[in-house]
Amino acid sequence: MNRLIHTTTLLAALLAGNAMAQTAAVKVEGAWARASVPGQMGTGAFMKLTAKDGAKLVGASSPAAGVTEVHEMKMEGDVMKMRAVPAIDLPAGKAVELKPGGYHVMLLDLKAPLATNTTVPLTLTFKDAKGVESRLELKVPVAARAPGNPGAAAMMDGHKH
Repeated sequence: MNRLIHTTTLLAALLAGNAMAQTAAVKVEGAWARASVPGQMGTGAFMKLTAKDGAKLVGASSPAAGVTEVHEMKMEGDVMKMRAVPAIDLPAGKAVELKPGGYHVMLLDLKAPLATNTTVPLTLTFKDAKGVESRLELKVPVAARAPGNPGAAAMMDGHKH
């Protein structure tokens, strides 16, 4: 019996240590996903990421979407363009904001509309400086507008896939 308790305690400590290592490596703040309506096939997720020792955001996935990609929106001449990017650099200790009109996570081929005041599961994949991958699972709140910034949401309102 003592051996079973010791093994269970050790396993719980290892699992807790792994979760803390993943969450300590990259801090996520202010995450939210834009609500969608029936028939809308894509929407964005936004947040602020801070990597303690530097890393790259190299991917994302969500069971709510058929395709989940890391995207960038930027002006090229007089045209706002959006494209998938292979990675976003997260310099050590520096916050990188994923926001409407800039870097963001794109949820495409939505399986159902994302309703306001719900959450959407989102897994972020990071690579550290040594190339070691880690994943961080989130439950991202869904909202019609950026929390505390009603004007920012308008920047992607015309964006459709």
